[in-house]
Amino acid sequence: MTYILLHHSGCSTSRKGLELLEANGITPVVRKYMNASEQLSLAELKDIAKKLGNVSPRAFLREKNAAEAGLSVSADDDAVFAAMAENPKLIQRPIGIKGPKAALGRPVERLLDIA
Repeated sequence: MTYILLHHSGCSTSRKGLELLEANGITPVVRKYMNASEQLSLAELKDIAKKLGNVSPRAFLREKNAAEAGLSVSADDDAVFAAMAENPKLIQRPIGIKGPKAALGRPVERLLDIA
């Protein structure tokens, strides 16, 4: 089963996550979701939330960027998903996806939970 890593090379935590996977013999398919050509769709974001355990999108929202993007603290899940689809900077990273499971790499060692 393919391991997919949602990765942003400009993020030190994301780089550490990729290094950790590779050090453990895992060569993930790297999806650079910050690039316009690889952005996540609304459906993909909802699927990630499901794979993380049916969590709210706030579980993988970069809160520090939410206010800058104009996302209200009272925004409902649909508004958060829409904001993330529009502005990928709002998505925490890295996120590992393998089959029916996903893991938020905070801390990066959690990426190994689904390996």
